[in-house]
Amino acid sequence: MSTKPDLFRTCLWPACLVGLLITGILSLDCNLLHFHLMKVTWQNLRLLSSTSSSFPVECLQETTAFELPQEILSHTQPVKRYIKEAFYEMSIQAFNIFSQHTFKSTWEKDYLKQIQIGLYQQLQYLEQCLEEEEKEKEDSKEMEENGMNWSGAMVSQLSNLELRRYFNRIDNFLKEKKYSHCAWEIIRVEIRRCFYYFQKFAVLLRKK
Repeated sequence: MSTKPDLFRTCLWPACLVGLLITGILSLDCNLLHFHLMKVTWQNLRLLSSTSSSFPVECLQETTAFELPQEILSHTQPVKRYIKEAFYEMSIQAFNIFSQHTFKSTWEKDYLKQIQIGLYQQLQYLEQCLEEEEKEKEDSKEMEENGMNWSGAMVSQLSNLELRRYFNRIDNFLKEKKYSHCAWEIIRVEIRRCFYYFQKFAVLLRKK
């Protein structure tokens, strides 16, 4: 599963999407990143809840445990950058899930497009802010003196690896179930749970 959203391959409407977003992306304020993440995540939660009135009873027997890595939050909590990196990884993976050509569901298409737009916009915002931090970062010697270089980077890499494995399990489940209606309903509930979890990350960014 790709770790970078390829709009020309996965997105059904790339030109429209870029056109909608390019103006806003150029003027983003990274001091308001937490507000944007909370807003988009909450919007996506609402949209995922609206795509289906209730969970189909006939799909209950197909439910499975995807094992969302709960330890990520405690590992990344001390450093803002690692929270942003975890949010970025989650956004990439969720975007790729919802941009598959094999999407077979009765979900309202407008809701799905809004979810895709929100995730892509979120990715652009996070990418810009992470790049700005990289430019402002002090040299590696000073980072090591602060005790935030090697060990922090390792924690971030491990957390992102766990997130990729989590979304790979979701992707493999969809493939095994041949992207059936029940499979997508189960994934809808699972990713909604994931979004609830990541709301905590946005709150931490606001508090720090």
